[in-house]
Amino acid sequence: MSWDSYIDSMAGYSQAGSEYHLDFGCIIGMNGSKWTTDAAPRAIKITQEQAVVIGNALEKKDYTVFQSGGIKVADIQYMYLRTNDGDNGVTVFGKKKDHGSIVLQTTRTAIVIGHCPEGKQQGTCAVAVGKICDYLTSANM
Repeated sequence: MSWDSYIDSMAGYSQAGSEYHLDFGCIIGMNGSKWTTDAAPRAIKITQEQAVVIGNALEKKDYTVFQSGGIKVADIQYMYLRTNDGDNGVTVFGKKKDHGSIVLQTTRTAIVIGHCPEGKQQGTCAVAVGKICDYLTSANM
């Protein structure tokens, strides 16, 4: 099964008028496995090592690696902003000046990651990521 189409769905959920508030995304497993491929046009090209670091931190709910070194995704190091631990999983927010922002949200077995371009609304990006998480959660994933 290919998960790549979920990236396009995320982007669609972020659309407001003619603007997209999510331009790239990916889905990884809590164990750091990559569910989406780098071949998708809107894929965040996260390395296996980066996926494992993110997976470990979110699975253990230990964010010290983000607090001390930022959130590294696709060779960009985002400043860790905050974590929301809610009923629908954990959501982590990061930002890098001139590179936009990043949203990571967990389900039971997956982490959905969305990138928000500079100057766009990170909250709208988070809603788009959340909709994919809601679907995965409803499928018991």
